Amino acid sequence: MFSWVKQEQGGRNKDGEMYQTVTEGLQSLYTKKLLPLEETYLFHDFHSPALEAADFQSKPMVLLVGQYSTGKTTFIRYLLEQDFPGMRIGPEPTTDGFIAVMYGENEGIVPGNALVVDPKKPFRKLNAFGNSFLNRFICSQMPNQVLQSISVIDTPGILSGEKQRISRGYDFAEVLRWFGERVDRIILLFDAHKLDISDEFSEAIRAFKGQDDKIRVVLNKADQVDTQQLMRVYGALMWSLGKVINTPEVVRVYLGSFWAKPLQNTENRRLFEAESQDLFRDIQSLPRNAALRKLNDLIKRARLAKVHAYIISYLKKEMPSLFSSLLEREHHISPGDFPNVTKMQDMLQHYDFSKFPSLKVKLIESVDKMLATKIAVLMTMIREEESKQPPAMVSGGAFEGSQDGPFGHGYGEGISAGADTEDWIVSRDKHRYDEIFYTLMPVNGKITGVNAKKEMMNSQLPNSVLGKIWKLADCDQDGMLDDEEFALAQHLIKVKLEGYELPTDLPHHLVPPAHRKNLTADALYNHADD
Repeated sequence: MFSWVKQEQGGRNKDGEMYQTVTEGLQSLYTKKLLPLEETYLFHDFHSPALEAADFQSKPMVLLVGQYSTGKTTFIRYLLEQDFPGMRIGPEPTTDGFIAVMYGENEGIVPGNALVVDPKKPFRKLNAFGNSFLNRFICSQMPNQVLQSISVIDTPGILSGEKQRISRGYDFAEVLRWFGERVDRIILLFDAHKLDISDEFSEAIRAFKGQDDKIRVVLNKADQVDTQQLMRVYGALMWSLGKVINTPEVVRVYLGSFWAKPLQNTENRRLFEAESQDLFRDIQSLPRNAALRKLNDLIKRARLAKVHAYIISYLKKEMPSLFSSLLEREHHISPGDFPNVTKMQDMLQHYDFSKFPSLKVKLIESVDKMLATKIAVLMTMIREEESKQPPAMVSGGAFEGSQDGPFGHGYGEGISAGADTEDWIVSRDKHRYDEIFYTLMPVNGKITGVNAKKEMMNSQLPNSVLGKIWKLADCDQDGMLDDEEFALAQHLIKVKLEGYELPTDLPHHLVPPAHRKNLTADALYNHADD
């Protein structure tokens, strides 16, 4: 349970408001501080519908977007490890609408028109997109463990051509923008054989402007090409994305094949496993960061609402061509906070500027106070409560067992190799390491650090890495290496050269036999003392 105020304050803040959870605090701040500003300056007409209780209380949502046959529906089935109601998979365009896959005790489908009147679901404002959209929107409910933590939104496969956009009967990009503002993660799926970004796909990606921190890219079906082709495909994808996603940072791309079928090319198996685990960790962290995401989105919304208020109030007075520059100087507004100019121009054609409200300073000050003080306090309370309770993680489905057991990522590889064997794994190559060891002029069975350095530098690893290897291998910390410690150093060099990471502390199974404590003897000695 998140607390808004400390217990010694009696459960109330200084304004006498009672908050039991972070969600309740966010909802109250929005309703009392930000909503009045939005309603006064017609923010909901120009930008985004008002937020409701379900928007704050809903589980984290993941939105999947991509062209047809890139594996969006299959990706959901891969995560859930079972079919869901309304699912259709095929090489041709099959998903012709939006499907919200959510948790429910009873398996079934709720149609869109019924869905948008349910106050417990965060979809009520989608009613504005009309029957053409609602007839292609359903909620697929089922008792699945993964869905207890997150919900997943499947979208129609995107096709190219003007005809496809017209035939939808609703504003596809605006629907995506609506979802983009409310979901926790946006996953763009690409097929290794289908990298072209059509006009509608470009428009869809641009609909997520301002939500760049939520976007992840998945290059699916990557096992269907060999390593050389994969490098070219990856480069081509990054080039295509660079023309659409105008951000200075490189977007994160996950490579893999997200379905439960044998890999066609296994030469990149290790890479695919590492990438899938990275993506799983990213998705698993969503419940833990849900409150922080909602807080961040509320701040972005407040900044946009303030700018909108300045624009509307200024238009009541006059409409100079360079009003944005004047507003920037007068109210210290960042150019990046201004809304889309073309969209604003289209919307303003239907309004009488003389009926716009003038600037109400108290409303602006109330929002400024919220951003300056109350948001900061809430941020602190989130971190404090997170430190007092175990982090929530998505579990079940493909997330179950992906970390543990012999098929977990990295099990039996690199530094973990030999962990489940009785013999010391280094001993398998020790005869080769001993030949090198005795050429380094050992004295009393040990070689100096100077002589060891000369041999270790032949690996061409940087000094920072070799220094770490030295600390791990010098078990007795005497500044010298015996034959077992030297063999261990060579083994760690081999592990690093194969592309694996080194541990902070030496695992027990890699400790040289001569440097291991006799646990049985220690126990008998301690028992005798007692």
